[in-house]
Amino acid sequence: MDTVIKRISEIEKAAVTVMDDAAARKKAFAAEMEEKTRQFDQTADAETEKKVQDLRQEMESRMKSELSKQKAQAEAQLVRMEKNYELHHETYVKKLFQELIRE
Repeated sequence: MDTVIKRISEIEKAAVTVMDDAAARKKAFAAEMEEKTRQFDQTADAETEKKVQDLRQEMESRMKSELSKQKAQAEAQLVRMEKNYELHHETYVKKLFQELIRE
């Protein structure tokens, strides 16, 4: 009977050792997964920030280009209007004068 109890005690010690080892491996695995998750999040955040910065720079470049184009168009329109005025201002004044005296 002592042999059986001794054997059961040895088996129980072995089971406790296996359970302790499993718990330690589980804890190590959880720590490893937590570190990998942290690294993934850090990498994803950095990549996202880089993409946002790239998009922001691209949008600013587009806006500057569009603004420059609109400014050039406005200046060209202004030059055309001034030229038209210089060429036709006397005619405009005469027409306006005629309209005013008819009423």
